[in-house]
Amino acid sequence: MILILDDNGSRAQGLSYALTFVGEANKILALEQLGELVELHQEAIIVLGALSQGEHEKVIQAHPELPFLLVGQTLKPLLKIANVIGLICEPFAQDETTVLLHDCQQYLRLKPCGNGKVNAKAFNGLVGDTEAVNHVRFLISQVAKTDANVLILGESGTGKEVVARNVHQLSERSSGPFVPVNCGAIPGELLESELFGHEKGAFTGAISARKGRFELAQGGTLFLDEIGDMPLQMQVKLLRVLQERSYERVGGTKAITADVRVIAATHRNLEEMISSGDFREDLYYRLNVFPIENPALRERAEDIGLLLKELTKRLQQHSGQGVKFTDRAIVSLQAHTWPGNIRELGNLVERMLIMFPDQVVDVPDLPSKYQHLDVEAFVPEYPEELLERQALNDIFGEGFIDEDEDTVGEGNGKADMGLLPDDGIKLKDYLGELEVSLITQALERYDYVVARAAEILGVRRTTLVEKMKKYELNRD
Repeated sequence: MILILDDNGSRAQGLSYALTFVGEANKILALEQLGELVELHQEAIIVLGALSQGEHEKVIQAHPELPFLLVGQTLKPLLKIANVIGLICEPFAQDETTVLLHDCQQYLRLKPCGNGKVNAKAFNGLVGDTEAVNHVRFLISQVAKTDANVLILGESGTGKEVVARNVHQLSERSSGPFVPVNCGAIPGELLESELFGHEKGAFTGAISARKGRFELAQGGTLFLDEIGDMPLQMQVKLLRVLQERSYERVGGTKAITADVRVIAATHRNLEEMISSGDFREDLYYRLNVFPIENPALRERAEDIGLLLKELTKRLQQHSGQGVKFTDRAIVSLQAHTWPGNIRELGNLVERMLIMFPDQVVDVPDLPSKYQHLDVEAFVPEYPEELLERQALNDIFGEGFIDEDEDTVGEGNGKADMGLLPDDGIKLKDYLGELEVSLITQALERYDYVVARAAEILGVRRTTLVEKMKKYELNRD
């Protein structure tokens, strides 16, 4: 609705006639009527002309949620205000006025909520704040108001069923059932019975009548996932249902009205399949009334942080344990190409939860193919006393044995090492000699390549260098 607020009566009447001529509903009003009519028409466009009290700026700023068009050159300075879209000059030009009206409609359509962000509360499971996701939300909100067939396109794992469920939930059919069917998971010879149902005795094994998915979805939405995998003979029968809005059970003669909204989805390129003869062109245009392209995860990498929180929240509700990711781990994941899209991300989160329950995951903790940042893994250095205690546990933990066992005296190295001499030992000296021996063996094995020796000893290179200085273990 276009509301005309102009104390110049003849000009307001002329503009009203011009708008009516191009099919735009409008109403001329007085200033005192503005609040009431704005409340009634919350998506109104205001055309503002002369005001006897000259409170143009006050009126405009009182309604930041509405777009304004100004009439007359004297109001040109008000174009600096954000919700003033443009200026209409006399004589009224249809082309220019139509463009300005389009811009006002864009202002209303893309209008943010009170918090400055796109309202995502009405959408269930559709996580993200990028332009690509907000565009999908807009398409869903537009088509949900209608009963048009929808075709959802996108790679596997992008969440096409989530989009389909949101179309259903925001539609007038939301009180009806949402029935999903994976056309690629059902053998072709069974798909007809699965979709349309069958009568008793229609074929071998049909011991009773059975409703099909179309009948189960009556009054609601039927979601045909992976429609590109549907056999050609079934495509013909589906086309007939979409055209005539009725069908018959297998083995039946009674026509059943199909009060069903059909949403189809595929990861395949249907236009290429049409060219190769694998998909019917007439069915494609029946399904493709309103296409929605679901973006791949690599095209909305900025959403990965929000997706991680949502996926972790779901797993935590199920298992009672969570996992967190460092900022640089998220940056590393954003650099990944994600061929499996959100499904792959969900699998990764579950794997990290199993490995690091209630812990923080950093870049070195991620599987190697997800490590796109050069981050050195933290290797802690422990106090000398703790290391000596661990060495003692390793040496003697399983070394003390019963003297009656057959291994005593047979040259078993572990057994001999675990025997305490009768006259005792100096433990610190003994451990020092053992440490020197093991370090020397590692250095000699790898020709004094310190990095390789440190690796086999399980210590940092810098730690091994300090030990070599301490014990003077140079090559010469």
